[in-house]
Amino acid sequence: MKVSIIVPTLNEAQVLNETLTQIRQLCPHELVVSDGGSDDNTLEIAEKFTEHIVKGSAGRALQMNAGTRIATGDIFLFLHADSRIEPNSYEKMLHSLKSSEKIGGAFSFCIDSDKWSLRLITRLANLRSKYLGMAYGDQAFFVKNSTFQQMDGFTEFPICEDIDFFKRLRKLGPVIILKEKAFTSPRRWMQEGIWFTTLRNILIATLFELGFPPRILTKWYQAIR
Repeated sequence: MKVSIIVPTLNEAQVLNETLTQIRQLCPHELVVSDGGSDDNTLEIAEKFTEHIVKGSAGRALQMNAGTRIATGDIFLFLHADSRIEPNSYEKMLHSLKSSEKIGGAFSFCIDSDKWSLRLITRLANLRSKYLGMAYGDQAFFVKNSTFQQMDGFTEFPICEDIDFFKRLRKLGPVIILKEKAFTSPRRWMQEGIWFTTLRNILIATLFELGFPPRILTKWYQAIR
């Protein structure tokens, strides 16, 4: 099965070279970078790794949908610009979709830090995924192309598009949350404060589930670079 890895970017020059170098080690069918209007060296870095670059409006949902329009893989893997997965985890994803009726899923969550507080947050997040069947975008969603088309992609919310997407995905068929990890940068927690960031994220997710408009919630979640 061919895999298209789709990376949404916006001023990610500080981390993108490392991220795309790690993606190259996975040897996917294709790499698509979908940029939301970067004014740093993001595009110059991306051009060193792929010819599949999409330029458009900022917004993670908008950008990921735009990336899929030029992607040709049987599987779409959505990877944030500050996240990574290991080669064995990538192979486990492939195996899980080849050998079962699973239509998609996500990896387990791991903040890439040795701080005890961030390890605790990682553990609690994975308990949430295991027992509540919830997953967030920094867990690196993967989905079969045919299923993604059936879903009409991501709902183009300015925030919480990942919560909405995974809920809709689960309604269409069996999904899997792998034990293998997607590692995400601790930069947001370190810059905004570990407990402030954690509680703010919980509050936003809770209010979204209660029906608060995403356009209001996004004002509480600023871009960190």
